[in-house]
Amino acid sequence: MAILQRKEPHSLISFRGFGSVTGLCLFILYVPMLVLVVFSFNANRAVTVWGGFSLQWYAKAAYNGGLQNAAWNSLVVAVIATIVATAIATAAALATGRGQRFRGSQAFYMLVNLPLMLPEIIIAVGTLSFFALLGMKLSLLTIIIAHTVFCIPFAYLPIRSRLETMDARLEEAASDLYASPLDAYRHVTMPLLMPGIISGAMLAFVVSLDDFIITAMVAGAGSGTLPVYVYTQLKQGVTPEINAISTVLLAVSIVLVAASYFVAKAGSKHVRPATEQP
Repeated sequence: MAILQRKEPHSLISFRGFGSVTGLCLFILYVPMLVLVVFSFNANRAVTVWGGFSLQWYAKAAYNGGLQNAAWNSLVVAVIATIVATAIATAAALATGRGQRFRGSQAFYMLVNLPLMLPEIIIAVGTLSFFALLGMKLSLLTIIIAHTVFCIPFAYLPIRSRLETMDARLEEAASDLYASPLDAYRHVTMPLLMPGIISGAMLAFVVSLDDFIITAMVAGAGSGTLPVYVYTQLKQGVTPEINAISTVLLAVSIVLVAASYFVAKAGSKHVRPATEQP
């Protein structure tokens, strides 16, 4: 009898043309960013004509009063929204990952992550309608509330992922050594969970800092953030100053996302999966 040999699954990388398609996608994705960065140093005001290297547009942006106000609003909103969203996300992750199972826990998990799957414009319109129903005046406060709610799932996922890799036996060992639940939480759970919390907070900060759609919907007069300011200025045409502002935003986002990745990666080296047996 012939022995049937099990075929190994084909890797996507092995398909002909995969490298070309990947290269094309990366080209389309990153070349516009490269053009943006290069022309932010253009001495010529015409964005399509290179006139030499210059930092004048960065200097001009730094002394722009409207830009400073928008940047300050962005920073305030991002910091507050990140702190509150991360705290809520941490509590939610602990409740679903370490708490007792309850009926509807899977539905709760789905609801927490639902904003990641919904079009942002739907969330923005719904949030605006909610504020209108409550009779709230659009201001910096409404932006903070909207960003906090929107950032919760972005902070939740890294924290929950970190929690799932933690060995629950360490917390059980702390209890066996007569540590109270609070002491076990402070001295065992939180130190091990901290890389996930930091990673989630960084991701939430980037999402809040770069958000435009929700902010444009719920911002009041004088409370616009940096992305809203950039969009307003774009109506008058693309200038090297806009390129300079966008480059700064891009750089901050890249640094924070990279830091979030490396923090999570560094923390994972010191945690043994809960399923691994000694």
